[in-house]
Amino acid sequence: MIPRILCLVGLLAALPALADTDAFQFELPQVILNDIPFSAQIRIAAPADGIDYALEVNGQKYKPAKSDDDKLIFEDLTAAKTGLLPVRLIQDDATVAQTEIRSIAAWLSIVPPLLGILVALFLRSVVPALFLGVWVGAWLVTGLSFTGLGSSLLAVFHVHVRDAFADPDHAAIMLFTLMIGGMVGIIFKNGGMEGLVAKTSRWAKTPRQGQLVTAALGTVIFFDDYSNTMVVGNAMRPVTDRLGISREKLAFLVDATAAPIACIALVTTWVGYEVGLIDAAIGNLATFNEPAYLVYIQSIGYSFYPLLMLMFVFLIAGSKRDFGAMAKAERRARAGHVASIDSEHAEMSEAQDLLPGDATPRRALNGIIPIIVLIAGVVLGLLATGEGETLLEIIGSSDPYKALMWSSLVAALVAGTLTLLQRIMTLEETVMAWCAGMKMMFLAMIVLILAWSLASLTEILHTAGFLVSILGDAIPIGLVPFSVFLIAALTAFSTGTSWGAMGILLPVVVPLTWAILDANSAADPAHYHIMYSAIACVLSGAVWGDHCSPISDTTILSSMASRCNHIDHVTTQMPYALVVGTVALLVGTIPVGFGMPWWLGLVISATALCALFFAIGRVAPADEPGSG
Repeated sequence: MIPRILCLVGLLAALPALADTDAFQFELPQVILNDIPFSAQIRIAAPADGIDYALEVNGQKYKPAKSDDDKLIFEDLTAAKTGLLPVRLIQDDATVAQTEIRSIAAWLSIVPPLLGILVALFLRSVVPALFLGVWVGAWLVTGLSFTGLGSSLLAVFHVHVRDAFADPDHAAIMLFTLMIGGMVGIIFKNGGMEGLVAKTSRWAKTPRQGQLVTAALGTVIFFDDYSNTMVVGNAMRPVTDRLGISREKLAFLVDATAAPIACIALVTTWVGYEVGLIDAAIGNLATFNEPAYLVYIQSIGYSFYPLLMLMFVFLIAGSKRDFGAMAKAERRARAGHVASIDSEHAEMSEAQDLLPGDATPRRALNGIIPIIVLIAGVVLGLLATGEGETLLEIIGSSDPYKALMWSSLVAALVAGTLTLLQRIMTLEETVMAWCAGMKMMFLAMIVLILAWSLASLTEILHTAGFLVSILGDAIPIGLVPFSVFLIAALTAFSTGTSWGAMGILLPVVVPLTWAILDANSAADPAHYHIMYSAIACVLSGAVWGDHCSPISDTTILSSMASRCNHIDHVTTQMPYALVVGTVALLVGTIPVGFGMPWWLGLVISATALCALFFAIGRVAPADEPGSG
């Protein structure tokens, strides 16, 4: 069953390849993996009815799986060899068009992202590691030759980075992020942020209270993970700095509440995307007739990792306990260094331009109003760009990128207007503060662009298809959700995108799960929990992989908003994600796959997580800033 479904993955990265005549246009993947099925399309100028067509790949002939007036679709194509392979379109035993396709060893598809991740962790520097990963990926696409090594180096910049930079959605994220940075620059310089910090003192007087406030704010801003990350990180950073909470802990609290709450809340920018994928995937199942939104609702109870992570965040925040690298970071922060030494040195020069003058008033409203405008603007933007009768339909069909750009622009303008009306700064000084705020985001923009470039190469190299193929055909019913979680986690970890992992895997996992149920005579309502759990495990596994991946966009944004060294954030968050993910899988997902009710699995796994945490967690230094 897997080979038939995997061929659909090949179409996702299909790019036109030139044929010998204008009458036939090949649409083939740039690269194929040996022994991994792929699909091909050939557009034809004349109607195909009554004509005997075949496609020959390296000597093996295939008949069209589908055809219409202007297109031939071939599925389940495979190649056992590597290198440039001939592809011929045959009409009545005569070759009418031909081209070539590059085939590489399947395991090579995982090398670029894995190399980038390992080098980043080893060198503790993200930019050269990502660049190396993109370079190796480009080299695989062009062919592992000496000349290809040089040409692929040039292609890193003029092809892959350019395409990542020019993508409209990526451009929207960059512009939104820069505008948020500009707004933050203004409210730092006009004293609004210091005023906001002073106001929060009544709620956050100790490190524990500061962490709880941060976690609570992260769950309140549930409607979008990007806005959640940027607002909470930037708003709470001065507060947590004052309380002696490490930047690593702030980045964790920001990151661990953003995607988990966005993927399970009933009305978010994620839900419309998830429900749309589910609807498309279940549409071809003959005897499965439940509405897509109901399937999504049913799957929430099986989303053990997001639910347990949200619980774990408040457990960490309220218990004064930590373990692993995070415990070391917290001890350092209580001793007076909220960021690692390297990060502090790098930040000091950037922050000098944003320090308010001694005569500048510290008015909290100058910080609060722009942040409220930003949050309200996102909500109003989602409502304005969406269509439908229900709130879910409106949010689900909205344009979150447009809403984020609108709200960040208006918030920056409001921050500037407040500054000018109160004559705190001149127009030139306000513009310079705005520019200084954007300047602090520059390094993160480079990391994001390289991460997107690497993600696009993993699509060309069919990394997800290779990971799915290692599932095998014989999976016990009870282990289907567990296996799906692992594949989703590996895919998101390798590609750096939870949305990409969901988009690739849901169309594959849903029919695969149904086929396994059908093969075991279990395609009936009594076993629908396997379907719900498998869908939940795509979402949960994608979020887990996203949390652990150094090349994840949301992980990068969390580091950026918290002004935390990115590798420090990854190395301190990963142990927490591993602990929560392991408990979610072993105590929740696997027993539920074999028949345990989801609610009982959630209670037992939550209890087990609490017991494990208190067994390995250690009490941090005194709950007072600056104490040792």
